[in-house]
Amino acid sequence: MYICTLNTEFKMRNYRKPQYTLFTVKEETTLLPYIMRCLDGISRSKAKAILSGNGIRVNRKNVSQHDYPLQPGMLVEISKQKQRTPFQSKFVKIVYEDPQIIVIEKNIGILSMASTQGQFCVKTVLDDYFRKSRQKRTAHVVHRLDRDTSGLLVYAKTIEAEQILEHNWQQIVTDRRYVALVSGEMEKKQGHVESWLKDNKDYITTSSPVDNGGKYALTHFNTLRSSSGYSLVELVLETGRKNQIRVHLQDLGHPVCGDIKYGNGDDPIGRLCLHAYRLDFYHPITNEHLRFETPVPKTFLSVFKEKSKETTKE
Repeated sequence: MYICTLNTEFKMRNYRKPQYTLFTVKEETTLLPYIMRCLDGISRSKAKAILSGNGIRVNRKNVSQHDYPLQPGMLVEISKQKQRTPFQSKFVKIVYEDPQIIVIEKNIGILSMASTQGQFCVKTVLDDYFRKSRQKRTAHVVHRLDRDTSGLLVYAKTIEAEQILEHNWQQIVTDRRYVALVSGEMEKKQGHVESWLKDNKDYITTSSPVDNGGKYALTHFNTLRSSSGYSLVELVLETGRKNQIRVHLQDLGHPVCGDIKYGNGDDPIGRLCLHAYRLDFYHPITNEHLRFETPVPKTFLSVFKEKSKETTKE
C-alpha cells in the first residue's frame, strides 16, 4: 500500500476526468439502442465503442453490457471522450500524478534516464505514457536511482516544476529513506557514517575518513532486523553522493547484498538489495506537503523466513 498525506491525491490524479451528458430514461428499453437515440442516431458500432470504452454510467455506476435493462427514472450518463488505456509496465508503477508532477516506483533493471541517445529508461516509458494518454507533457528528470536500485522517484511534467525542484531540492525534500538487506549481522542498532567520496581512475568510488579532495558524505542508519547472517537496515541521507549508501555500508563491513561493485559476493535473492522506500517533499507548485511510502520488498524479508525454517529443521 502506498501512503500519501495529501488528502486530495485521487482528485488530482484524475484531473482529466471525462465530461458526461446526463439523460433521464422515460420508458423501458435496453442500453445500446438508448445510447443511439440519445446521440442523434449514431451508428451501432460507435455506440458499442463508447460502451466498451467505459463511457457509460447508469445510476452512477459504469456499465458496458449492451442489453442492460433500463427502467423509467434511471439516470444515464454518456461520455463520447475516449477513456484512457490503463498504464501497464513491468518496470514502472505510477504512484501519484497531477498536472505538474508524477511520482513512480521504479523496478530494478531500468535506468532513471538514458546515458546514451535512444536508450530505454524510465523517461522513455513516461513519455510514451503521456503520448498515449494525450498529455502534451515530457518527463523531466529531477533525481535518479541506479539501474539496479528500486524505489520512489518524482519526475516533473513541466519546465516550471522541473526548475523549482532542481534548484530547491534540499529545501523541498523533507525526508528520503532507503532500506537495504546487508550481509552479516549489524553490531550497532543505529549510528552514522561520514567520509569523503571520490572516484578513482577506474570509476570506483573510494571512501576516506579525512578530506581527500572528494565530496563530503553523511549517512544515518537504523537496524530494523538482524538474524541468521543478514540485517535489514534503514538509511537516511544527509547528502546525495554517487554510490553513497553502497560505499558507506561497505565501510561498516556490511555491504549491500547482491552488490557486484562494492559487495562481498553475498547474493541471496539475485538482485541488488537496495530500495528507496520513502519520499516526502513539498509540491513545487501548490506547496502542499506530500508523503509517499512503499512496503519493504518481500524478497528482502524472505531471507529471514528461509533462514528461520532452516534453523527449525535443524
